[in-house]
Amino acid sequence: MLEDALFFSFAAVLLIQLIYYGFVFLKFSFKEYTIPTAKNIPVSVIICAKNEADNLRLNLPSIIHQDYASFEIVLIDDNSSDETLEVMEEFAQQHSNIKIVKVKPIDKFWGNKKYALTLGIKAASHNFLLFTDADCKVQSNQWIKLMSAHFSKSKSIVLGYGAYEKKKNSFLNKLIRFETLLTAVQYFSYANLGTPYMGVGRNLAYRKDTFFEVSGFMSHMHIKSGDDDLFVNQAANSHNVAVCNSLESFTYSQPKKNLKSWLKQKRRHVSTAKFYKAKHKFALGLFFITQLLFWILAIVLLILSYKFYWVLGMIFIRFLFQYISLTKSANKLDEKDLRPWFAILDLCLIYIQLVIFTNNLISKPNHWN
Repeated sequence: MLEDALFFSFAAVLLIQLIYYGFVFLKFSFKEYTIPTAKNIPVSVIICAKNEADNLRLNLPSIIHQDYASFEIVLIDDNSSDETLEVMEEFAQQHSNIKIVKVKPIDKFWGNKKYALTLGIKAASHNFLLFTDADCKVQSNQWIKLMSAHFSKSKSIVLGYGAYEKKKNSFLNKLIRFETLLTAVQYFSYANLGTPYMGVGRNLAYRKDTFFEVSGFMSHMHIKSGDDDLFVNQAANSHNVAVCNSLESFTYSQPKKNLKSWLKQKRRHVSTAKFYKAKHKFALGLFFITQLLFWILAIVLLILSYKFYWVLGMIFIRFLFQYISLTKSANKLDEKDLRPWFAILDLCLIYIQLVIFTNNLISKPNHWN
């Protein structure tokens, strides 16, 4: 009977969802993190900027004034057409620990951020590299200290949290931050499970020698996006990744102001996922598919009134697991205001992701220009 098949399919989907929310994501949600002793190792902070003059004026001071003994700031001007280079030079005149790398256009690597970053990494004086973006402001003057403290003999990659600023009375802002929260929960959890698959360039650290051990971005240089997640997917393993989730180590960016620009941004991000390792694509794909099927099957079964109260109970169980898991994570990542909105944000995000995947199948997204 069709209704029976739909119901048992719904039960199977629910079981998979409970495994994700009740086991996988709890590896981050309920893990107690300790802050390692500060290492005081020399660090090179690397920022690649293209037409970011205003953002550099606004955000660079928060990095310049870090409470850290030995660090340099490597500013990469990726052939900007605005005053980016002039702003960099102004700061460099005032602070001796700022180094500027000018990227000249080369046909083979035209418009490729990975090429620009490679030049900046080569120019860095220190082995320990810390990355953020020009549009990011660090949460505190302890950012370098907290992120670099997680380096050790075995840990050569440190994953941080790149958050978005909160905007009052904006549902889009909540949706953007919910997607950011859910993504972070996934890559932090998989890292804790020993299968790290990505990080975000807004807040990421790794050793220079780790970069060169895997030949940098060369294996995916032809893919214009993915300087952060594809590199981590390639270089990370079960023992060389650490997670830093201290509130004072967060970076904050301004979120997109309209749905169209955010969708464009997410299309670029999603387009790199097909280049992940097979096991990561399977795990992430299974989560998305079961998220989608959960909503579809739940709605169909409720419309058919088949085992109505059973279905309602199963929906409740799934949301209970989700709420418990994501609430703990939201508390850790300072996204507490999202908790009452989890259900509606979850439904909206599934629809948005379906639109993004469909559009990416039809046409290629634009990348770093």
